[in-house]
Amino acid sequence: MDEISAQDLKTRLAGTDRPLLLDVRQDWETRLCRLENAVHIPIEEIELRVDELNADDEIVVYCHQGVRSAAVADYLRQRGFKNVKNLRGGLDSWARTVDPSMRRY
Repeated sequence: MDEISAQDLKTRLAGTDRPLLLDVRQDWETRLCRLENAVHIPIEEIELRVDELNADDEIVVYCHQGVRSAAVADYLRQRGFKNVKNLRGGLDSWARTVDPSMRRY
């Protein structure tokens, strides 16, 4: 499985060639904390809304701890998406290693 660490994602987001961020958490989770400019498609809607995504884009999928996003990343790869990565450890890892001010839950 292709994964990206929170530190590596931070570096990528600071550059000009930014990946698309896909947040697959529930609505209530996005109200607690989120990454700026992320596309929000809850995991249970991904099959119905996959056409909103471009299979040629580089996509980094994230959730709270990386489990749901890993499943979505695998699903997207099976659907022909070529460059999909899972944020290892999810937003919890991001909050611990990149942005300690981010609310954790």
